[in-house]
Amino acid sequence: MRNGILTGTSSWTDPTLLKSGWYPPQAKTAEQRLVHYASQFPIVEVDATYYAMPAERTAALWVERTPTHFVFDVKAFALFTHHPANVRGLPKDLREGLPPTRSKVYLKNLGPEVVDAAWERFRSALMPLHSAGKLGAVFFQFPEWFAPSIPNKDYLATLRARLPDYDIAVEFRRNTWMSTPEGAGKTLSYLKELGYAYVCVDMPQGFDSSLPPIAAATSSTLAVVRFHGRNRATWKRRGLTSAERFDYLYREAELQEWKPKLAELAGEAREVHALFNNCYADKGVRNAKQMADLLAR
Repeated sequence: MRNGILTGTSSWTDPTLLKSGWYPPQAKTAEQRLVHYASQFPIVEVDATYYAMPAERTAALWVERTPTHFVFDVKAFALFTHHPANVRGLPKDLREGLPPTRSKVYLKNLGPEVVDAAWERFRSALMPLHSAGKLGAVFFQFPEWFAPSIPNKDYLATLRARLPDYDIAVEFRRNTWMSTPEGAGKTLSYLKELGYAYVCVDMPQGFDSSLPPIAAATSSTLAVVRFHGRNRATWKRRGLTSAERFDYLYREAELQEWKPKLAELAGEAREVHALFNNCYADKGVRNAKQMADLLAR
């Protein structure tokens, strides 16, 4: 049985990482890179599933290419987190009936039958990971406009019926969920009631999207921390890639701040996932390794 604190990154295929020289020269294919990554870390977050619906065959290949106890956390498709989703990210048959000029679509733009089918495709695509014991959790990262409200809380409650087999973790990007002690208490209590893991964050402060670096476990099974870096200058700058927004290398003193917090989470949840999303060049893998070394001391 897996347990303890697992440290890794939020991507293993970012172009800036591939260019950084972190992978050995012989790791030229997707298979070889995943094999190498899995030899260095016990866990990874799959980011590609946010942009396009995953395929069951791809998940099966991930199972084949990684060690027995390797873990994949998977980001939910944008459609399911109230983000605009790329129409091309939907399976071809589910795109039928959409206006040909539409490039992005929201959940509310689709009929209930299409929505049901999209959820079922997503769930079944991840089943190879789940069956192999390699699926950690499905991450639902909600946008800034997803604020505390009765409709939004009701939507959170529907996720369990959509993914009855999987662990669910929720990350907010609207600070009003956690900006006051009363609000934080209500948010954490609600997630605990639902049985979802709260995604703790380390991120730039001072924005409407900024959540405080609170360590809280709302599930006895899993606690999650995502490290987004602390680059205030790039956090809201337009025209940047995701990697450029998260361009930040944590100093050891900053990582040390989280060592007691991670230990606290490990005392409340069976497993803790510490994932570095500062995936510009090799900064994420460097910090993930550094954090693992700190925790081992």
